[in-house]
Amino acid sequence: SSPMENKRRKGILERLNAGEVIVGDGGYVMQLERRGYVKAGHWTPEAAIEHPEAVRQLHREFLRAGANVIQTFTFYCSEDKLAISGNVTNITGAQINEAACDLAREVANEGDALVAGCVSKTPCYVKSRSETEVKAIFKKQMDDFLKKDIDFFIVEFVDHVEEALWAVEVLKSSGKAVGATLCISPHGDMDGVPPAECAIRLVRAGADIVGVNCHLDPLTCVRTVKMMKAGLDNAGLKAHLMIQPLGFHTPECNFGGYTSLPEYPFALETRALTRWDVHKYAREAYNAGICYIGGCCGFEPYHIRAIAEELSAERGSLPAASEKHGLWGAALDMHTKPWVRARARREYWENLLPASGRPKCPSMATPSWGIWKPSQHLELQPFLQ
Repeated sequence: SSPMENKRRKGILERLNAGEVIVGDGGYVMQLERRGYVKAGHWTPEAAIEHPEAVRQLHREFLRAGANVIQTFTFYCSEDKLAISGNVTNITGAQINEAACDLAREVANEGDALVAGCVSKTPCYVKSRSETEVKAIFKKQMDDFLKKDIDFFIVEFVDHVEEALWAVEVLKSSGKAVGATLCISPHGDMDGVPPAECAIRLVRAGADIVGVNCHLDPLTCVRTVKMMKAGLDNAGLKAHLMIQPLGFHTPECNFGGYTSLPEYPFALETRALTRWDVHKYAREAYNAGICYIGGCCGFEPYHIRAIAEELSAERGSLPAASEKHGLWGAALDMHTKPWVRARARREYWENLLPASGRPKCPSMATPSWGIWKPSQHLELQPFLQ
Protein backbone atom coordinates (compact mmCIF):
# COMPACT_ATOMS: atom_id res chain seq x y z
CA SER A 1 0.00 0.00 0.00
CA SER A 2 1.09 3.58 -0.54
CA PRO A 3 2.27 5.68 2.42
CA MET A 4 -0.89 7.77 1.97
CA GLU A 5 -3.12 4.74 2.50
CA ASN A 6 -1.28 3.90 5.71
CA LYS A 7 -1.63 7.46 6.95
CA ARG A 8 -5.41 7.23 6.61
CA ARG A 9 -5.56 4.06 8.68
CA LYS A 10 -6.34 4.94 12.29
CA GLY A 11 -3.79 3.64 14.80
CA ILE A 12 -4.56 1.34 17.70
CA LEU A 13 -4.60 4.08 20.36
CA GLU A 14 -6.64 6.39 18.16
CA ARG A 15 -9.24 3.63 17.81
CA LEU A 16 -9.25 2.71 21.50
CA ASN A 17 -9.30 6.35 22.62
CA ALA A 18 -12.37 6.88 20.41
CA GLY A 19 -14.14 4.07 22.28
CA GLU A 20 -13.93 1.47 19.52
CA VAL A 21 -14.05 -2.20 20.47
CA ILE A 22 -11.04 -3.94 18.94
CA VAL A 23 -11.40 -7.60 18.02
CA GLY A 24 -8.07 -9.43 18.18
CA ASP A 25 -7.10 -12.47 16.14
CA GLY A 26 -6.92 -16.06 17.40
CA GLY A 27 -4.26 -18.67 18.06
CA TYR A 28 -1.47 -19.45 15.61
CA VAL A 29 1.04 -21.97 16.93
CA MET A 30 -1.49 -24.50 18.18
CA GLN A 31 -3.82 -24.06 15.20
CA LEU A 32 -0.91 -24.47 12.76
CA GLU A 33 0.42 -27.46 14.72
CA ARG A 34 -2.94 -29.16 14.20
CA ARG A 35 -2.77 -28.33 10.49
CA GLY A 36 0.73 -29.82 10.21
CA TYR A 37 2.97 -26.72 9.98
CA VAL A 38 4.37 -26.22 13.50
CA LYS A 39 6.28 -28.72 15.64
CA ALA A 40 5.00 -29.03 19.20
CA GLY A 41 7.57 -28.80 21.96
CA HIS A 42 9.39 -25.62 21.10
CA TRP A 43 6.53 -24.27 18.91
CA THR A 44 8.84 -22.09 16.78
CA PRO A 45 7.40 -20.13 13.81
CA GLU A 46 9.63 -21.13 10.88
CA ALA A 47 6.43 -21.84 8.88
CA ALA A 48 6.44 -18.11 8.02
CA ILE A 49 9.25 -19.01 5.62
CA GLU A 50 8.67 -22.72 5.00
CA HIS A 51 4.89 -22.54 4.44
CA PRO A 52 3.84 -18.91 4.02
CA GLU A 53 0.60 -19.99 2.34
CA ALA A 54 -0.54 -21.69 5.58
CA VAL A 55 0.21 -18.63 7.71
CA ARG A 56 -1.38 -16.29 5.15
CA GLN A 57 -4.56 -18.38 5.02
CA LEU A 58 -4.98 -18.36 8.81
CA HIS A 59 -4.38 -14.58 8.90
CA ARG A 60 -7.03 -14.24 6.18
CA GLU A 61 -9.57 -16.34 8.05
CA PHE A 62 -9.12 -14.25 11.21
CA LEU A 63 -9.51 -11.04 9.18
CA ARG A 64 -12.67 -12.37 7.53
CA ALA A 65 -13.99 -13.35 10.98
CA GLY A 66 -13.74 -9.73 12.14
CA ALA A 67 -10.21 -9.28 13.54
CA ASN A 68 -9.04 -5.63 13.60
CA VAL A 69 -5.46 -6.65 14.37
CA ILE A 70 -3.27 -9.21 12.62
CA GLN A 71 -0.39 -10.32 14.83
CA THR A 72 2.89 -11.28 13.23
CA PHE A 73 3.53 -15.03 13.40
CA THR A 74 6.70 -14.57 15.46
CA PHE A 75 5.95 -16.43 18.70
CA TYR A 76 9.17 -17.75 20.29
CA CYS A 77 11.21 -16.17 17.50
CA SER A 78 14.19 -15.03 19.57
CA GLU A 79 17.55 -16.38 18.39
CA ASP A 80 18.14 -18.14 21.73
CA LYS A 81 14.82 -20.03 21.46
CA LEU A 82 15.46 -20.98 17.82
CA ALA A 83 18.91 -22.30 18.70
CA ILE A 84 17.63 -24.41 21.61
CA SER A 85 14.76 -25.82 19.53
CA GLY A 86 16.96 -27.29 16.80
CA ASN A 87 13.92 -26.90 14.51
CA VAL A 88 15.76 -24.63 12.08
CA THR A 89 19.38 -24.73 11.11
CA ASN A 90 19.37 -22.64 7.95
CA ILE A 91 16.83 -19.91 8.80
CA THR A 92 17.55 -16.99 11.14
CA GLY A 93 15.21 -15.26 13.54
CA ALA A 94 15.60 -12.08 11.50
CA GLN A 95 14.45 -13.86 8.34
CA ILE A 96 11.38 -15.27 10.11
CA ASN A 97 10.53 -11.92 11.71
CA GLU A 98 10.75 -10.09 8.39
CA ALA A 99 8.78 -12.71 6.44
CA ALA A 100 6.11 -12.77 9.16
CA CYS A 101 5.76 -8.97 9.02
CA ASP A 102 5.27 -9.10 5.25
CA LEU A 103 2.57 -11.80 5.53
CA ALA A 104 0.69 -9.93 8.27
CA ARG A 105 0.86 -6.64 6.35
CA GLU A 106 -0.30 -8.23 3.10
CA VAL A 107 -3.42 -9.64 4.77
CA ALA A 108 -4.11 -6.62 7.02
CA ASN A 109 -4.18 -4.45 3.89
CA GLU A 110 -6.95 -6.64 2.44
CA GLY A 111 -9.14 -5.08 5.14
CA ASP A 112 -8.83 -2.21 7.59
CA ALA A 113 -6.70 -4.14 10.09
CA LEU A 114 -3.53 -3.13 11.91
CA VAL A 115 -0.34 -5.17 12.18
CA ALA A 116 1.06 -5.91 15.64
CA GLY A 117 4.72 -6.96 15.87
CA CYS A 118 4.89 -9.62 18.57
CA VAL A 119 7.60 -10.69 20.97
CA SER A 120 7.28 -13.30 23.71
CA LYS A 121 9.22 -14.60 26.69
CA THR A 122 12.83 -15.68 26.19
CA PRO A 123 14.67 -18.75 27.54
CA CYS A 124 17.45 -16.30 28.44
CA TYR A 125 15.38 -14.67 31.21
CA VAL A 126 14.87 -17.82 33.27
CA LYS A 127 18.47 -18.91 32.70
CA SER A 128 20.30 -15.65 33.47
CA ARG A 129 17.85 -13.05 34.79
CA SER A 130 20.27 -10.63 33.12
CA GLU A 131 18.55 -7.37 32.17
CA THR A 132 21.30 -6.55 29.67
CA GLU A 133 21.10 -9.91 27.88
CA VAL A 134 17.30 -10.09 27.79
CA LYS A 135 16.92 -6.51 26.60
CA ALA A 136 19.48 -7.16 23.84
CA ILE A 137 17.30 -10.04 22.58
CA PHE A 138 14.16 -7.85 22.57
CA LYS A 139 16.09 -5.01 20.91
CA LYS A 140 17.23 -7.31 18.10
CA GLN A 141 13.66 -8.43 17.44
CA MET A 142 12.39 -4.84 17.59
CA ASP A 143 14.99 -3.77 15.04
CA ASP A 144 13.82 -6.54 12.67
CA PHE A 145 10.23 -5.28 13.00
CA LEU A 146 11.17 -1.63 12.51
CA LYS A 147 12.63 -2.47 9.09
CA LYS A 148 9.08 -3.47 8.20
CA ASP A 149 5.69 -1.80 8.17
CA ILE A 150 4.12 -2.56 11.57
CA ASP A 151 1.64 -0.41 13.47
CA PHE A 152 2.33 -1.25 17.11
CA PHE A 153 3.98 -3.85 19.36
CA ILE A 154 2.65 -6.57 21.64
CA VAL A 155 4.75 -8.40 24.20
CA GLU A 156 2.80 -11.50 25.19
CA PHE A 157 3.04 -14.88 26.88
CA VAL A 158 5.34 -13.66 29.66
CA ASP A 159 4.92 -15.18 33.11
CA HIS A 160 7.39 -12.99 35.06
CA VAL A 161 6.33 -9.35 35.13
CA GLU A 162 9.97 -8.27 35.37
CA GLU A 163 10.71 -9.70 31.91
CA ALA A 164 7.62 -7.99 30.48
CA LEU A 165 8.80 -4.67 31.96
CA TRP A 166 12.16 -5.04 30.21
CA ALA A 167 10.38 -5.76 26.92
CA VAL A 168 8.10 -2.74 27.35
CA GLU A 169 11.08 -0.46 28.10
CA VAL A 170 12.83 -1.63 24.92
CA LEU A 171 9.75 -1.52 22.67
CA LYS A 172 8.69 1.93 23.89
CA SER A 173 12.00 3.30 22.59
CA SER A 174 10.56 2.79 19.07
CA GLY A 175 7.98 5.55 19.62
CA LYS A 176 5.19 3.09 18.77
CA ALA A 177 2.29 2.02 21.00
CA VAL A 178 2.93 -1.07 23.12
CA GLY A 179 0.51 -3.67 24.47
CA ALA A 180 1.66 -6.09 27.19
CA THR A 181 -0.17 -9.28 28.12
CA LEU A 182 1.02 -11.68 30.80
CA CYS A 183 0.17 -15.39 30.85
CA ILE A 184 -0.75 -15.36 34.53
CA SER A 185 -3.60 -16.62 36.69
CA PRO A 186 -5.62 -14.60 39.21
CA HIS A 187 -2.92 -15.70 41.69
CA GLY A 188 -0.26 -13.57 40.03
CA ASP A 189 2.96 -14.10 38.11
CA MET A 190 5.54 -16.84 38.72
CA ASP A 191 7.16 -14.75 41.44
CA GLY A 192 3.80 -14.25 43.16
CA VAL A 193 3.39 -10.59 42.09
CA PRO A 194 -0.41 -10.03 42.14
CA PRO A 195 -2.18 -9.00 38.89
CA ALA A 196 -2.97 -5.53 40.26
CA GLU A 197 0.70 -4.86 40.98
CA CYS A 198 1.75 -6.35 37.62
CA ALA A 199 -0.53 -3.90 35.79
CA ILE A 200 0.75 -0.93 37.79
CA ARG A 201 4.37 -1.79 36.98
CA LEU A 202 3.65 -2.32 33.28
CA VAL A 203 1.84 1.00 32.91
CA ARG A 204 4.53 2.86 34.84
CA ALA A 205 7.09 1.30 32.43
CA GLY A 206 5.14 2.80 29.53
CA ALA A 207 2.68 0.12 28.37
CA ASP A 208 -0.34 1.68 26.62
CA ILE A 209 -2.48 -1.47 26.75
CA VAL A 210 -2.26 -4.16 29.45
CA GLY A 211 -3.92 -7.47 30.12
CA VAL A 212 -3.52 -11.23 29.93
CA ASN A 213 -3.21 -13.88 27.25
CA CYS A 214 -3.19 -17.68 26.99
CA HIS A 215 -2.71 -20.17 29.87
CA LEU A 216 -6.27 -20.13 31.28
CA ASP A 217 -9.84 -19.99 30.00
CA PRO A 218 -11.75 -16.82 29.08
CA LEU A 219 -13.78 -16.27 32.23
CA THR A 220 -10.72 -16.85 34.43
CA CYS A 221 -8.76 -14.37 32.31
CA VAL A 222 -11.58 -11.82 32.66
CA ARG A 223 -11.22 -12.18 36.44
CA THR A 224 -7.48 -11.53 36.21
CA VAL A 225 -7.90 -8.45 34.01
CA LYS A 226 -10.56 -7.09 36.42
CA MET A 227 -7.93 -7.35 39.17
CA MET A 228 -5.47 -5.46 36.96
CA LYS A 229 -8.08 -2.77 36.34
CA ALA A 230 -8.78 -2.43 40.07
CA GLY A 231 -5.05 -2.00 40.69
CA LEU A 232 -4.75 0.71 38.04
CA ASP A 233 -7.87 2.50 39.30
CA ASN A 234 -6.57 2.47 42.88
CA ALA A 235 -3.21 3.84 41.73
CA GLY A 236 -4.88 6.55 39.62
CA LEU A 237 -3.29 5.15 36.43
CA LYS A 238 -4.91 4.95 33.01
CA ALA A 239 -4.40 2.31 30.30
CA HIS A 240 -6.50 0.37 27.84
CA LEU A 241 -7.29 -3.23 28.79
CA MET A 242 -6.76 -6.25 26.58
CA ILE A 243 -7.55 -9.96 26.81
CA GLN A 244 -6.61 -12.92 24.59
CA PRO A 245 -7.40 -16.06 26.59
CA LEU A 246 -7.05 -19.78 25.99
CA GLY A 247 -9.74 -21.44 23.83
CA PHE A 248 -10.14 -24.31 26.31
CA HIS A 249 -12.03 -24.70 29.58
CA THR A 250 -9.64 -24.78 32.56
CA PRO A 251 -11.86 -24.89 35.68
CA GLU A 252 -8.82 -26.09 37.65
CA CYS A 253 -7.60 -22.47 37.54
CA ASN A 254 -4.15 -23.72 38.44
CA PHE A 255 -1.13 -21.53 38.99
CA GLY A 256 0.85 -23.04 36.10
CA GLY A 257 -1.93 -22.81 33.52
CA TYR A 258 -2.88 -25.35 30.89
CA THR A 259 0.65 -26.61 30.20
CA SER A 260 0.50 -28.53 33.49
CA LEU A 261 -2.81 -30.20 32.66
CA PRO A 262 -2.45 -33.88 31.64
CA GLU A 263 -4.17 -33.25 28.27
CA TYR A 264 -1.62 -30.64 27.13
CA PRO A 265 -0.96 -30.36 24.25
CA PHE A 266 -2.38 -33.29 22.24
CA ALA A 267 -5.69 -34.15 23.94
CA LEU A 268 -7.27 -30.78 24.67
CA GLU A 269 -10.15 -31.22 22.20
CA THR A 270 -12.74 -32.18 24.83
CA ARG A 271 -12.06 -28.87 26.61
CA ALA A 272 -12.64 -26.72 23.51
CA LEU A 273 -14.93 -23.71 23.75
CA THR A 274 -18.04 -23.66 21.62
CA ARG A 275 -18.92 -20.49 19.70
CA TRP A 276 -21.64 -19.93 22.29
CA ASP A 277 -19.10 -20.00 25.13
CA VAL A 278 -17.28 -17.25 23.24
CA HIS A 279 -20.44 -15.09 23.08
CA LYS A 280 -20.63 -15.24 26.88
CA TYR A 281 -16.91 -14.42 27.18
CA ALA A 282 -17.08 -11.46 24.78
CA ARG A 283 -19.99 -9.94 26.70
CA GLU A 284 -18.31 -10.45 30.10
CA ALA A 285 -15.06 -8.95 28.84
CA TYR A 286 -16.86 -5.93 27.37
CA ASN A 287 -18.89 -5.44 30.56
CA ALA A 288 -15.62 -5.49 32.54
CA GLY A 289 -14.36 -2.49 30.55
CA ILE A 290 -12.01 -4.48 28.30
CA CYS A 291 -12.00 -3.04 24.79
CA TYR A 292 -9.37 -5.20 23.03
CA ILE A 293 -10.87 -8.70 22.95
CA GLY A 294 -9.28 -11.61 21.07
CA GLY A 295 -8.02 -15.12 21.66
CA CYS A 296 -4.89 -17.25 21.95
CA CYS A 297 -4.25 -21.02 21.66
CA GLY A 298 -7.42 -22.88 20.73
CA PHE A 299 -9.17 -19.83 19.24
CA GLU A 300 -10.16 -20.68 15.67
CA PRO A 301 -11.65 -18.19 13.19
CA TYR A 302 -15.22 -19.17 14.13
CA HIS A 303 -14.45 -18.22 17.74
CA ILE A 304 -13.22 -14.79 16.61
CA ARG A 305 -16.38 -14.42 14.51
CA ALA A 306 -18.41 -15.12 17.67
CA ILE A 307 -16.70 -12.18 19.44
CA ALA A 308 -17.51 -9.91 16.49
CA GLU A 309 -21.12 -11.16 16.36
CA GLU A 310 -21.72 -10.75 20.10
CA LEU A 311 -20.41 -7.17 19.95
CA SER A 312 -21.84 -6.29 16.53
CA ALA A 313 -24.18 -3.62 17.94
CA GLU A 314 -21.31 -1.94 19.82
CA ARG A 315 -19.06 -2.19 16.75
CA GLY A 316 -21.69 -1.15 14.22
CA SER A 317 -21.11 -4.03 11.83
CA LEU A 318 -20.89 -7.77 11.29
CA PRO A 319 -17.78 -9.43 9.84
CA ALA A 320 -17.68 -10.85 6.31
CA ALA A 321 -17.71 -14.42 7.69
CA SER A 322 -21.19 -13.81 9.15
CA GLU A 323 -22.56 -14.02 5.59
CA LYS A 324 -22.21 -17.78 6.10
CA HIS A 325 -23.70 -17.90 9.60
CA GLY A 326 -27.18 -17.25 10.91
CA LEU A 327 -26.99 -15.33 14.19
CA TRP A 328 -27.67 -17.64 17.13
CA GLY A 329 -28.36 -20.50 14.72
CA ALA A 330 -31.07 -18.69 12.74
CA ALA A 331 -30.09 -20.41 9.46
CA LEU A 332 -31.25 -23.75 10.90
CA ASP A 333 -34.89 -22.71 10.34
CA MET A 334 -34.44 -23.99 6.77
CA HIS A 335 -33.40 -27.47 7.95
CA THR A 336 -35.43 -30.47 6.70
CA LYS A 337 -35.69 -32.07 10.17
CA PRO A 338 -38.16 -30.42 12.56
CA TRP A 339 -36.08 -31.12 15.69
CA VAL A 340 -33.12 -29.31 14.13
CA ARG A 341 -35.37 -26.44 12.99
CA ALA A 342 -36.38 -26.06 16.63
CA ARG A 343 -32.76 -25.15 17.41
CA ALA A 344 -32.81 -21.98 15.29
CA ARG A 345 -33.01 -19.76 18.35
CA ARG A 346 -30.81 -18.12 20.93
CA GLU A 347 -32.45 -19.71 24.01
CA TYR A 348 -31.55 -23.19 22.78
CA TRP A 349 -27.84 -22.56 22.24
CA GLU A 350 -27.39 -20.23 25.18
CA ASN A 351 -28.70 -22.82 27.64
CA LEU A 352 -27.29 -26.01 26.12
CA LEU A 353 -25.01 -28.07 28.36
CA PRO A 354 -22.97 -29.94 25.72
CA ALA A 355 -22.16 -33.59 26.40
CA SER A 356 -18.55 -34.70 26.01
CA GLY A 357 -19.52 -38.10 24.65
CA ARG A 358 -16.90 -39.71 26.92
CA PRO A 359 -18.69 -41.57 29.73
CA LYS A 360 -15.52 -42.68 31.54
CA CYS A 361 -13.82 -39.28 31.53
CA PRO A 362 -13.64 -36.84 34.47
CA SER A 363 -14.79 -33.26 33.99
CA MET A 364 -11.63 -31.95 35.69
CA ALA A 365 -8.05 -33.16 35.90
CA THR A 366 -5.29 -33.05 38.49
CA PRO A 367 -2.60 -30.66 37.25
CA SER A 368 1.01 -31.87 37.40
CA TRP A 369 1.97 -28.89 39.54
CA GLY A 370 0.79 -25.49 40.67
CA ILE A 371 -2.43 -26.38 42.46
CA TRP A 372 -3.51 -23.19 44.11
CA LYS A 373 -3.80 -22.87 47.87
CA PRO A 374 -5.25 -19.47 48.78
CA SER A 375 -3.14 -19.29 51.95
CA GLN A 376 -0.06 -18.81 49.75
CA HIS A 377 -0.90 -15.18 49.07
CA LEU A 378 -3.19 -13.85 51.75
CA GLU A 379 -2.98 -10.35 50.33
CA LEU A 380 -4.97 -11.61 47.32
CA GLN A 381 -8.01 -12.56 49.36
CA PRO A 382 -10.01 -9.37 48.66
CA PHE A 383 -9.64 -9.98 44.91
CA LEU A 384 -10.50 -13.66 44.98
CA GLN A 385 -14.03 -13.23 46.26
